[in-house]
Amino acid sequence: MQQDAQVATPSGAQSLIEKLTAIVGADNVRTDEATRRLVSEDIWMPGPAVVALVVAPGSTKELIAAVAEAHAAGFAIAPRGAGMSYTGGYVPATDRTISLDMSRMNRILRISREDMTVTVEAGTNWKDMNDALAAEGLRTPFWGPMSGLTSTIGGGLSQLNAMFGAGQWGTSSESVVALTVIASDGTVIRTGARGPDGDTPHYRHFGPDLTGLFCGDCGTLGIKAEVTMRLITAPAFEDSASFSFPSGEALLLAMAEYARRGIGAETCAFDPGLTGMRMKRMSIASDVKTLGAVVAKEKSLGKGLLSAARIALGGRNFIAPTDYPFHLTCEGRSKAAVEADMAEARRIAAQFGGTEIENSIAKILRAMPFPPLNSMVGPTGEAWIPVHGVCSLSTAPKIFAEIQSLYDSRRGEMETLDIDTGFLFSSMASNALIIEPVYFWPQGWRPVHESAIEPSHLARLEKRPENPEATALVVELRKAVVGIFARYGTGHFQIGRTYPYRESRDDLSKTLLDTIKGVMDPDGVFNPGVLGFPVKG
Repeated sequence: MQQDAQVATPSGAQSLIEKLTAIVGADNVRTDEATRRLVSEDIWMPGPAVVALVVAPGSTKELIAAVAEAHAAGFAIAPRGAGMSYTGGYVPATDRTISLDMSRMNRILRISREDMTVTVEAGTNWKDMNDALAAEGLRTPFWGPMSGLTSTIGGGLSQLNAMFGAGQWGTSSESVVALTVIASDGTVIRTGARGPDGDTPHYRHFGPDLTGLFCGDCGTLGIKAEVTMRLITAPAFEDSASFSFPSGEALLLAMAEYARRGIGAETCAFDPGLTGMRMKRMSIASDVKTLGAVVAKEKSLGKGLLSAARIALGGRNFIAPTDYPFHLTCEGRSKAAVEADMAEARRIAAQFGGTEIENSIAKILRAMPFPPLNSMVGPTGEAWIPVHGVCSLSTAPKIFAEIQSLYDSRRGEMETLDIDTGFLFSSMASNALIIEPVYFWPQGWRPVHESAIEPSHLARLEKRPENPEATALVVELRKAVVGIFARYGTGHFQIGRTYPYRESRDDLSKTLLDTIKGVMDPDGVFNPGVLGFPVKG
């Protein structure tokens, strides 16, 4: 997208800058054009406007004051965690927007083994929280997305997450106990049962579930300041396995049975297209950091070296190019329980035609759960973007078949424009499967990618020019896939401005949503346009 030579500053911005500087300090208010443009785009594409400024509060007190001042000055507010959204979830609707950078609110406020809760500021990333809890032998049930190296807890609750622990415990919001949320005028709502002092949250379901109102809201109903999650004792035993299935239908039928049986703390699978793209990357056998992590993860040096050697010898060529690889990890308090789950996993795989293969990917996922974010672009530098649906167990095979039929009908155009596709599959608790189509096409990366990808990795890739024709077809394909998902009534994470939400609700649900929005944000300044709420003014 062509950028203007200079970004204008909207009226009233200078006065707001002075007031925000008094609250958070001069170093934490950014007005330079590069930063403003960076926070005005997400992984998918630049937004329709550029924010007026970026403010980074360092505490709940500063957050409250900054939100109140921005609202009083007539500016919209776009909260931003690590910037991993691909659905327009935080990009500005107008230039009269401030970007709320939550990265300074990254303290772990309280770990209580006594109450089995952890309270963090919303800008804390998943890796830091996990590292702190691991030192105490503790863990949250759902414990992070693969982008957890930088992705924040508050962002995860606003957008919702899949991956680690999700096969057993569900998404991030299902591990939440209580929230401290800021309304647009700076007032505060505290959810959950909060103890005798009102400030030690320990249980979520105290009357109507107010906590759930702010989970999956993409930051448009309120700004999360503090998050309390429940804890479990970290499972003492784990094991993993990988299987190859002859078709997507067989894979999805097997995954549905894994979900019903509660087998697998987390699962993931790929189609041949995504496997082919992965083959283009450097061999895992040459990645010393990866093999070192596998060694360190095992409880003995000998077992670790054996695991690393098996991965190195397997390299990338351990699955037929037309098959669908599936990976799962089982965990538990006893070795016998894990062994029983693994035996059931093998039985289910065989029932649906699965063949066991080297479990390299499953081991690496657990050894390096939060890798560098180098997969934000394709294996040789292509643009990359996903779309997804949270599907019922019964409809997932039909949805997958419809998406494939769509691709077959557009195959000639896709091949002409060098658009590659793939699928990622995972399970969500006992009752849902996630189907995530992904797209790769020959277009260069942007500042949001450069801010997250390791420079040494980026230097090895080819920087391509803009490719409006291919991008336009990807836009069409994504919209068509979203339409397929909508016909089956799927759910979605990080709804943003991509998936129909408010317009898909019944009339009374819309009235309830609008009433909540009217209480928390009557002027519509929080992420205008997100979830389908109208942009005011």
